[in-house]
Amino acid sequence: MYQALHATSQTLADHLEDQIKADPFLFSPGRPFLDRGMHVLFNTPNEMTENDDEGISLWLYRVVCDESRRNDPSRRVAATQLKPPPLPLRLHYLITPITTREHDGDPDTEQYLLGKVMQIFHSKPFFFGADLKGELTGTPAELQVTLDAMTLDDITRVWDALDGSYQLSVSYQVGIVDIDSANEPDGVTPVLVALPQFGQASLKAVTP
Repeated sequence: MYQALHATSQTLADHLEDQIKADPFLFSPGRPFLDRGMHVLFNTPNEMTENDDEGISLWLYRVVCDESRRNDPSRRVAATQLKPPPLPLRLHYLITPITTREHDGDPDTEQYLLGKVMQIFHSKPFFFGADLKGELTGTPAELQVTLDAMTLDDITRVWDALDGSYQLSVSYQVGIVDIDSANEPDGVTPVLVALPQFGQASLKAVTP
């Protein structure tokens, strides 16, 4: 299903918010995530800054095909039907804590938030079953979140594309996210009898 991209983002965002709100150091009276109405948003860092939004930018900035599964075979979904394989994708997210000029940029809060995000995904890198949100709910999908090591050139290109000054951020990769084919299953002849074949291999010593 093509909604898998959005559902993956929703799964990550909901988990981040739930974990941050369960942390009294970040979410209690007098703490900025509660007092300043912070949220995890899909907007770019620039969009959040321009809208005076505070919180965490969970921006999907890159989508690539997982080449290791590109040639997966069709899957039999019925006796006479083969479903075309899905498009396997890896999603790359730039995660940036955002505070506004009204609060002097607040680098302390930004570092607390980024540290919490990294702790959350280090503690729980796999999402499946009841973890999944949106259109992924009830599906057998399994997501793995890994820290995406970026070179200085990679970071520079991303922030140049944003046309903004660099801010403290990290990148995470999420895989595998499947986009199902829109084609109808192919009709095939059902398997009536399975005929296993057996062979025997033997080694014979050769005397020179």
